[in-house]
Amino acid sequence: MPIFKKRSILGGMTVKEAMQHQVVALPGSTIIKQCVHHMIKFKANAVMVEDSADNGVVSRTDIMGAYYAGLPADTQILDIMVGPPHFCLAQDSIETAIDQMQSFGIHQIYVRSEKPGAPPGLPQGTVTYSDIVGLLYRYCRGCMKSGRHFKSLSERQIPRLIVKDVMTGSVASCDEHLPVFEVIEILSARTLGAMLVTDENGTAIGIISKTDLILAYIRGITSEKSAKEIMKTPVATCRADALLSDAIQQMFLSDIQRIFVTKDDKGLVAGVLSLSDATRFRSGTCKACAAGRILDKP
Repeated sequence: MPIFKKRSILGGMTVKEAMQHQVVALPGSTIIKQCVHHMIKFKANAVMVEDSADNGVVSRTDIMGAYYAGLPADTQILDIMVGPPHFCLAQDSIETAIDQMQSFGIHQIYVRSEKPGAPPGLPQGTVTYSDIVGLLYRYCRGCMKSGRHFKSLSERQIPRLIVKDVMTGSVASCDEHLPVFEVIEILSARTLGAMLVTDENGTAIGIISKTDLILAYIRGITSEKSAKEIMKTPVATCRADALLSDAIQQMFLSDIQRIFVTKDDKGLVAGVLSLSDATRFRSGTCKACAAGRILDKP
C-alpha cells in the first residue's frame, strides 16, 4: 500500500534561517512608558526583563492589562512581567517553533543555542510569525511554480491559494462609542489582537489593535474614552478572491499584522487574515506545497 505524507516547504528549515538576532531587554526598573517606546521603536511584541531574580517577559498584552487595571504609566515593568520566557533552539525546525508558539498562545518566541560554552537560557534572538511568513514569502517568490515563473499552460493551472482559503471568517467589532476598557475586555476574553470599530449603520470606520491601546495608555488617554477616539483609520482591506501572496505583500508593505477581507465591491467585511493565519498554511503562493505526496512503502 502507498504511504501518503503531507509535504511542507518548511521541512528541513531551521529556526536559525528565520530568526532575528535582536533581543530587546530592559532592566526591571524601567517604567511602562519607556518600555512601550522600545517596543514601538524595535517592533517587538515582547520585552525581556533582565535583572530580576528570574528572567521574565512583558508583552503588549501585559501592558494592555496594566492600562485596564488603571496602573500609572510610570509603574516599573518588574511589577507587571510574567515568566518564565518561552524558548526554542536555533537548531530546531521551524515547524517546532510554530507548534510551540501556537501551544503557548504567543506571537514571539526566544531562541537560544546549544553550542558548547553558551550561557544556559541566554537568548540569541527571537522568532515571530512575521519572520516565518517573510521566509515563506521569499521562498515562494523564488519557486519555479510561482506566478513569477509561468512558462506553460500546465503551470498556470497550479491551484493558487487565495485569501478565502486561509482567512478567519469571524470578525470581532465594536460600536464607535464603546468605552476603551470594554474594548480591552473583549480583546482579552477572545484572545484577539485587534477589532473593527463600526458606526451606527454597522459600517467599518476604523480598527483598534493592542498597539493602539498601549499608545493611548502612555499618552494619558483614560480607558473611559470611546473607541472612536483611539482607533486607527483607514481600515486596510483586500478581496476574498485575492491571491494570498498579494495580501501578504500588502501587509509587509504597510507594516501591519492583519488585513480585513471584503467579499464584494460594496466593502462588506467577510473575514480577517493575519500573519499567524498565513503561517498555518506553510505557503505564500500555491497549494503545491500542502499537497499529499505518495511514497513507496519501505
